[in-house]
Amino acid sequence: MVKGLAPPVVELRGVVCQFGDNLVLDGVDLTVWADEIVALVGGSGSGKTTLLRHIIGLNRSAAGEIFLFGEPLWAGNYLDQQNRRRRFGVLFQQGALFSAFNVGDNIAFPLRELGVVRENEIRDLVAYKLAMVELEPEHALLMPAELSGGMVKRVALARALAMEPELLLLDEPTSGLDPDRSAAFVRLIRRLQRQLGISVVLVTHDVATLSSLAGRVAVLADRRIISAVSLEETRQLRHPFIERFFGPSAAMD
Repeated sequence: MVKGLAPPVVELRGVVCQFGDNLVLDGVDLTVWADEIVALVGGSGSGKTTLLRHIIGLNRSAAGEIFLFGEPLWAGNYLDQQNRRRRFGVLFQQGALFSAFNVGDNIAFPLRELGVVRENEIRDLVAYKLAMVELEPEHALLMPAELSGGMVKRVALARALAMEPELLLLDEPTSGLDPDRSAAFVRLIRRLQRQLGISVVLVTHDVATLSSLAGRVAVLADRRIISAVSLEETRQLRHPFIERFFGPSAAMD
C-alpha cells in the first residue's frame, strides 16, 4: 500500500481460480487506486471476464485474497457484504438488460431491490441517470428490444451508476458498436469518470478503447498479471501476447 493514505479500491493478492482440473488463474496480483482507470487485457480464454466475476463476487477464488475498499470481499455477514457491493456498479458485455422491463424499470431495479429510495423519487432519479448518459426522459418508456446497440450500452451504464458507485467495472464496453458509436461511448465514460471521480476497471480487446481511457494496462497472460503499467511502458515489454496484441497486424480477440 504505497499510493496515498487511503486503501486501494481493489486489491488482489495471489488469486487462484480453478474449475475442476482447469487452472485458469494462478496467483493474480493487482492493485487499483482511487480515481484511476485500469484496462485488463489478455488473449481469448485467458480469464479476463473470470477475473472480473471474482472481483464482484460472482465466483469465489480457490486461493488468495480479494479486497474492495480496504476490506476483504467476503468479510462480515450478509448485510456487510451487500453494503460493500453497493459501492460498485457493473456493465456486462451485452448490457444484460431485463427484456421484460422497460428502460426506466431496468435503471430503477437496483434502487427498488435494495430499497434505498422512496417510490415517488424513482422517476426523477431515473430521468437524472438517463441525462447522465445523454438520453432523454421519454426513453424510459422504451423496451430493450426497441433500443439500438449504442442505447443498450447507455441504459446499462445508467443502471450501473444508479447507486452512485465509487467503482465501475466494464466488461467489453464497446463490443458490438461501430467505430463512431464506440468513440462516442468512450468519450461518455471518460467524462463521467472525471465528473464523478470514480475508479474504473474495464476488460477490453480494443486498442483504441484502452488508448483513449486507460491510465494503466494490466496484462493477463500465463495465468497471472504480468504487468500493470502505462500504455507506453506496456508497448515496450517483450512478451509474445503483448507483441501480438499491439502489433500492426494483430487480430484482436
